[in-house]
Amino acid sequence: MTIKQSIWIFTVGALLMLSGIRVPRVAAQDAKSLSQAYQEIFERSAKEKKGLNIYVRGQSIGAVFAKMIGNDAIEVRNQTYGRIVIRLDSIDAVAIN
Repeated sequence: MTIKQSIWIFTVGALLMLSGIRVPRVAAQDAKSLSQAYQEIFERSAKEKKGLNIYVRGQSIGAVFAKMIGNDAIEVRNQTYGRIVIRLDSIDAVAIN
């Protein structure tokens, strides 16, 4: 590999990194295990009446899990709202104590 090629590869990599292009973080195979992990956390929240922090597109929602809505959404509630519906594909992370 020549120096010119190395510089070109480095430049393209730097531009991609700086441009904010996101590569999907979850492979199709991992999506199933992620869904299962979410389900376990949701069940624990419902069973133990424990609160969750659900991170959706940079925002945090404190709530208690209420129920699943089909395979693609959940219903939660908190002190402010009696019913909040969140699509699973918009969830970045879920935390429980």
